[in-house]
Amino acid sequence: MRIAIAGAGNVGRSIAQELIDNGHQVMLIERQPKMLRPDRVPAAEWVLADACELASLEEANIAGCDVVVAATGDDKVNLVVSLLAKTEFAVPRVVARVNRAENEWLFTEQWGVDVAVSKPRVMAALVEEAVTVGDLVRLMTFRQGEANLVEITLPPSAPYVGQPIHAVPLPRDAALVAILRGKRVLVPSPDDPIEAGDELIFVCTAAVEDDVRAVILGPASVERGNDQG
Repeated sequence: MRIAIAGAGNVGRSIAQELIDNGHQVMLIERQPKMLRPDRVPAAEWVLADACELASLEEANIAGCDVVVAATGDDKVNLVVSLLAKTEFAVPRVVARVNRAENEWLFTEQWGVDVAVSKPRVMAALVEEAVTVGDLVRLMTFRQGEANLVEITLPPSAPYVGQPIHAVPLPRDAALVAILRGKRVLVPSPDDPIEAGDELIFVCTAAVEDDVRAVILGPASVERGNDQG
């Protein structure tokens, strides 16, 4: 993929290097000359420009990118970059960094954001994911489709432990996309059994999260979740 990243600070450079290591073409856009450090990520294309200016984005050929990442330390800049990328250049996927938690509500599809990444939310989700067995943990929200990435770690008492995936009656708008078993990542197939301790990763809409929880953990889990909420 061709990916443009606005903001070449520590966050932007880290994302760029990770994506380059995974075989993608990356362009880093930075407006401050002192932050232009091509030696830090030499395989990236570096552009000195203001990503909030239409002319700069046109010159950088943002329309030819598969993904734009707004990764600056300024939420206002990230929102403007996201909006321009989506509305003016029809970039298929826009990912935006949220710096201040109180601004998270702004990072929606109305501002061109497909996925908003808030470090406090991600950290909280990772803490929950590491310690929670027998409940549903929301890991990430995909704004445009109103879908979430959620995780459930199976307790031994879960109703379908030991049964094949095809026997699990998942609701519409929910898909099991991966099983983490120990250090292995398994791509689910219908005849694979699920085991106690498995981490099941689903993509589903918010509307069916309780249904997924009820199927995987039993109806009583939904009542417990509502009581705790």
